Amino acid sequence: MPKIYLVDVTNRDGVQTSRLGLAKLEKTMLNIFLNETGIYQSEFGFPVTKHETNYLNANLELNKIGVLKPIILEGWVRAIRQDVEQAVKLTNIKHLNLSISTSRQMIKGKFQGRKTRKDIIQMMTEAVDLAKQKGIKTIGVNAEDASRTKNDYLIEFALAAKKHGADRIRYCDTLGYDDPFTIYKRVHLLAKEVKIPIELHCHNDLGMAVACSVAGAKAAVDAGVDAYINTTVNGIGERAGNADLVSTILAVKYSSGFEDKYILDERVDLSMAWKVAKYAAYAFGIPIPINQPGVGANAFAHESGIHADGALKDRRNYELYNLEELGRGESEIIETGRKITAGEYSGIKGFRNVYERLEIKFRDDKEAAKILELVRYANVHTQKPLTKDELKFIANYPDIAKKIFTMKPLDWK
Repeated sequence: MPKIYLVDVTNRDGVQTSRLGLAKLEKTMLNIFLNETGIYQSEFGFPVTKHETNYLNANLELNKIGVLKPIILEGWVRAIRQDVEQAVKLTNIKHLNLSISTSRQMIKGKFQGRKTRKDIIQMMTEAVDLAKQKGIKTIGVNAEDASRTKNDYLIEFALAAKKHGADRIRYCDTLGYDDPFTIYKRVHLLAKEVKIPIELHCHNDLGMAVACSVAGAKAAVDAGVDAYINTTVNGIGERAGNADLVSTILAVKYSSGFEDKYILDERVDLSMAWKVAKYAAYAFGIPIPINQPGVGANAFAHESGIHADGALKDRRNYELYNLEELGRGESEIIETGRKITAGEYSGIKGFRNVYERLEIKFRDDKEAAKILELVRYANVHTQKPLTKDELKFIANYPDIAKKIFTMKPLDWK
């Protein structure tokens, strides 16, 4: 039976959110946590955006040495030859998603009459052909605004992509226009006609991103192909956001229509949910909503007399899943006394104190000074106290960290 896989796009779509963003170190840590969560693929950035180049290549190096494995690191580019050329010139990328608009509204509204539907397919297929020639191992083709694209053209577009070697089609509900019923019908038809794995990319403008994502995945699997659901951590994304990672996992694992009926990628480890959600909230500076499924403060809170009594007798009376399964339940120690942090103006003694508490020792003063300098640069990037995991990463992979922090424009001498 076909499976459902997760492709997290926090480091691409999430960071495009107005007024929000992540430092390159934070994007790297998120990739590490996503890998530990068993996420199949991370859309980790933009290969043609030059300030991303060092970060992208550094993360690909982490992949090569086994730190970021088995997660697949994939980049997003426009479905045009120039972007493919630039992507392989600037980075060592081996997996790409090529994106182009397909709806009549966007072809008319974005290209202003300069491109026809035939032109769109030609541009896309030329980009796919070039990506294959350049040695790209897996190619996803994105139909932007697929939910407002006529079925016949969407099928024609997907068949052309498949013919030229695309590995899957991303059905983009770019405006959150679909509902669970319409997306099921459209994705089922697309998968049945084209017989290619379908990737679901849903936005939350109408509050249905998770519902539409799982309905679309169900349609793809029912039609006999694998499904890939796009998520972001805590649902952070453009406008009203994307499908929340933890909510999507819970929906596939525990909703009545999916539980024990559809196969979620076996590598997914829900026990990382609490850690990855907390880190994203800290990195973005956006608190987890109190009512967030699984990881919100009230997800396992009971006050009503009837509910509290029922939950104490048997948690299954009022809880659909175990809090421990999400990595919750352990006491968290908050220091209320003296606290030494490491930042951009830290001295060597305070810095050593921070790392000693992490049980990390340095060979000599020279090594300690080198790591301190990197920690200072990291703090300049994040503009917030570094987490324990970030500090450990810098100490363990200083040369890769140095690449991540380097932000010099590439064409300057």
